[in-house]
Parts: sequence; structure tokens; C-alpha cells
Amino acid sequence: MASDKPIVLLTTERLRVTQLPPDGAARVVAYFEANRDHLGPVSPTRPAHFYTLAYWRTRLAQDLEDARFDRSLRMVVLPRAEPLSSAPVIANISLTNIVRGPLQAVTLGYGLDHRHEGQGLMTEALRAVCTHAFTTMGLHRIQANHLPENLRSAAVLRRLGFAVEGYARDFLRIDGRWRDHILTSLVAPEGSPTAV
Repeated sequence: MASDKPIVLLTTERLRVTQLPPDGAARVVAYFEANRDHLGPVSPTRPAHFYTLAYWRTRLAQDLEDARFDRSLRMVVLPRAEPLSSAPVIANISLTNIVRGPLQAVTLGYGLDHRHEGQGLMTEALRAVCTHAFTTMGLHRIQANHLPENLRSAAVLRRLGFAVEGYARDFLRIDGRWRDHILTSLVAPEGSPTAV
């Protein structure tokens, strides 16, 4: 990775939110394997080799490259109490479809290990990521969408201040069929830096 674009590392009271290099592939595979039944029904169809080390070594290298060129920022969440080099992945967060110019917007996606639900960890991690998006990245608008029945995700977004903006029919293909989504967004606080 270029020296002018260091790996992002955000630290909260209980967590580290960071990018992983390709040698972190085994930790990512373990996370997605443990959450196959939990995250699968709310995620787009996975590529054929999604649960393999080869896929994730390539994907993590591509994620670093995409961040370097300001296309997206894909990160994992690790418990702060464990060593950075070996801590298990307990969540994933992505900022994708970065649009610069007059829009300065991004799409937020996330997932949490089913064994860590109900502890406020996703809210804690996303608060740090949203702050990073508005300050360091200079974005103005974060968009996040969720299935209407995903009440946990709706509650997390509400706690963070996301406002419901609409309802999109057949918005995203999930689990083999087109699914409706609730559209929400969070706008940068007044006075936040804005990239151009």
C-alpha cells in the first residue's frame, strides 16, 4: 500500500476497526463461516469461492487497492482487548460507491457476528466509522439501506441519527430474489470538512 494512504485503524472503548492485509484471510473466513446462516439471508449472493482463503487473500489485497484509489473502504471489527495481529473478526463494515464532486456521498454496509449481538458493539463501531467518513474522508452524506423486517439494523441506524428517506421496491437481489429496502441517510454535522 502506498505510504500516502496508510491502513485505517479506528479505536473505540472496546473495539478496533481496521483494514486487514491479505495475511488476515483466515480470520475473515472464520468470521463468515461462523455467520453463514446469520448473514446469508440478508446479504447478496456470495461468489462461488467466498468461503476460501484464496478468495479472501485476493479480496483483501483488492480492498486495500480500492481504498488507496478512494473507491471504497472495507474494514473489519476486532475486540480491542486482544492483540491486533490475532484478534478474531467480529464484524465487517464497508463504505462503498464513494462519489466525490458536489455529492460527496457513500453507501454504508455492515454485519455483526451473531455471538456478539445485543452488546452495542455495532453502534460503537459505526459511530467511529461515520466520524471518520465525515472528518478524515470529507464526505457529506452516508446512505444505508435495510430490509424492512431487519429491526435490529433499523434500531442501530436510528441510534446513530440516520433518517428514513423512503422505501425502495425490488431494490437489491438477496438470497435469489429482489427485495424491498428502507432507505436512510446521515448527513455530516454543520462545520465538518468537505472534500472536493
